[in-house]
Amino acid sequence: MTRQSIDFGIMLNGPGSHMHAWKSPEVPSDASTNFDFQLKIARKAEDAGFSFLFVADGLYIHEKSIPHFLDRHEPLTLLAALAPITSRIGLVGTISTSYSEPYTVARQLATIDRISHGRAGWNIVTSPLEGSASNYSKGEHPEHDVRYDIAEEHIQVVQGLWDFV
Repeated sequence: MTRQSIDFGIMLNGPGSHMHAWKSPEVPSDASTNFDFQLKIARKAEDAGFSFLFVADGLYIHEKSIPHFLDRHEPLTLLAALAPITSRIGLVGTISTSYSEPYTVARQLATIDRISHGRAGWNIVTSPLEGSASNYSKGEHPEHDVRYDIAEEHIQVVQGLWDFV
């Protein structure tokens, strides 16, 4: 019988996912942008045997957004910074197919993949919040089915380019 395994990852989410995590004395007040703290979490996750580190992103915030969403690192830049100072843990970041260009995404992911020796991963999203369009000088936010059509083509192009950029 073949033994099955399961991969576990950790989300690098500023002070944490609990609304009151920021109150912990172990969490710096600037946890969403404190690179030393994020590096410490990444190293602990790697040492604990987690398979990947995940950095989420959101392209739209509003007055009801969780406070630490207002000030946080862009995922791919953060992952590129973590790549040479980690050695085994996968590095997964969110990129929206609705508000990015496939050629640029392929270059970004391929760069992180090379720096990390094959540890880059992509959390593919279509950005469901309508307010995202205004952050990218777009007149309208694409409808659900249109976003998924765009995503399908986007993914195919990125996959085709990844090894060549």
